[in-house]
Amino acid sequence: SSPRPRAVVCGVMEHIEEAGIHSGDRTCTVPPYSLPPSLVNRIRAQARTLAARLRVRGLMNVQMAVKDDVVYVLEVNPRASRTAPFVSKAKGISWANVAAKVMMGASLDSVGAHEVDDTGFYSVKESVFPFAKFPGVDVVLGPEMRSTGEVMGTDRSLPVAFAKAQMAAGVFLPTSGNVFLSVRDGDKPQSIEVARSPVSMGFSVLCSDGTSRMLRDHGIASTVVPKIATGQRPNVLDLIANGKVQLVVNTPTRKGGSTDEGRIRAQAVRSNVPIITTIAGARAAMQAISALRAGHWPVVATQACFPHLARPAAPSPRAPAPVGA
Repeated sequence: SSPRPRAVVCGVMEHIEEAGIHSGDRTCTVPPYSLPPSLVNRIRAQARTLAARLRVRGLMNVQMAVKDDVVYVLEVNPRASRTAPFVSKAKGISWANVAAKVMMGASLDSVGAHEVDDTGFYSVKESVFPFAKFPGVDVVLGPEMRSTGEVMGTDRSLPVAFAKAQMAAGVFLPTSGNVFLSVRDGDKPQSIEVARSPVSMGFSVLCSDGTSRMLRDHGIASTVVPKIATGQRPNVLDLIANGKVQLVVNTPTRKGGSTDEGRIRAQAVRSNVPIITTIAGARAAMQAISALRAGHWPVVATQACFPHLARPAAPSPRAPAPVGA
């Protein structure tokens, strides 16, 4: 009888941003950073079952959402995605190589494929956006994919890995200065902790009058900046343009380059000021800034994480024989 087919989970990635943003635009981590092991095992089991029922030979990617300990399947794609090389580097295995052999008829057993548990490193995928090439375009993320590439950061510390990925994407998180905070009403309870973090690290928080009152009620100092619509100057656009803002945290209420929010986001891009548009991303950024302020962080090669990937040293060239020998 033929052997029972099996599936191998190459890796489980957890998105930092919540559902609603295109997966190609999100930041994600391997291994998952907040999901409990029991839930990750359920996700693995469901993915294997889907692969078996769909009779997939080769790579397959599944997107799931978790709410109240219930796992929902958003989509299943019986093909590779551009995260396949990211997972390969995060796990130290060329999954595309394995999948190609399986598609040609080899079994997973014959190629020695097996699941890889914790490698001891966090790998963070960050998307790269072309917004700098399109002045005035609103940078808020949504269900339409807007990124044109992606980069990777790896470290034993998740916050440092996140910071490295930001650097690779051309985003350099500040370690001092001013943070402009503007969040929609639904995010205001969560924004309190986001504001507390930079203040504890010596940053100044700039915000509107209403947000400032809310922060003051929780013992967090801030500086009021007049809204653009009031016509008072200097407003936040002036401060960003004059280099007085080092980080913008803005979770959007309204989209579009003509809205006040859109103008703030566009000005941040023009002035090369890092901008974060989700609370989850802001939390990760604050942890990364804290890690960068803590001191030295190393640069490591993939081969340092996975010595088996290192190529053997090239033989030294033979010295030419002496003339007349």
